[in-house]
Amino acid sequence: MLIKVGNLDKVFCYIYSFIVNLDNIVIVLAHPEESRNIGSVCRSMANSSLSDLRIVGRKEDYDEERISILAIHAFNIWQSARFFSSITEATSDCTCSAATTRRRGKKRKGKLLLPEEFSSYAENITDNGAKAAVVFGNERTGLTDEEMLECTLGVTIPSNPEFASLNLSHAVQIMGYTLFRSTQKDFTGYTPVSLERIDKTVLSLTDNLHRIGFFTKAGRADMEHFWRALLSRAAISEGEAQYIEKIFDKAAGLASKS
Repeated sequence: MLIKVGNLDKVFCYIYSFIVNLDNIVIVLAHPEESRNIGSVCRSMANSSLSDLRIVGRKEDYDEERISILAIHAFNIWQSARFFSSITEATSDCTCSAATTRRRGKKRKGKLLLPEEFSSYAENITDNGAKAAVVFGNERTGLTDEEMLECTLGVTIPSNPEFASLNLSHAVQIMGYTLFRSTQKDFTGYTPVSLERIDKTVLSLTDNLHRIGFFTKAGRADMEHFWRALLSRAAISEGEAQYIEKIFDKAAGLASKS
């Protein structure tokens, strides 16, 4: 299936829909300032099955003890992190490098992709074995214009324009989750049943109520309208519909034995 993911340098990009290969996603931190933030980033990466951390800076400038406090069980991501002198060097083996920014401008890639659009763009790249990097700037200043130029495209995370700056690890978490979510295409989460399915549940429970003499035949229609309206407002799931049916079926069975 072809997906249109946005306007990259005034050229519409169409790609095939694959699944992001998370092993080929690279997280780059450009001159992070606070060691604890790196620890939080490691944990965010682990939440999304990401492991390739690269840092533009020197390892000796950071406090491993502070990193370990917030990384917790994701400290191994820090231990395997690699260090570089520039974004260009850190992403040299990648096919694309996405600069994350909240500020727009001519020197800031112009058109910025949303996280979901970047995820679709990265699917084709990483599925074919190439690497895609997501680059995050310093906590206080973000990525500079010069650092933006070292990247091939821009990504922005929509937020309140009056308070648009995101915590570094939160930004990594959002991007990581969006990429991870693309690998869970078979997971639908909670899905309310249709009215047609609710009608089957209503029929089942009113049949059972009738069996135990709960109402006369004349009162059944009102009871069905009541349950149909109630269950549809509750937006029940398939599992809940089956559970309700079992309750009334068991109740009718016990009543008949009595």
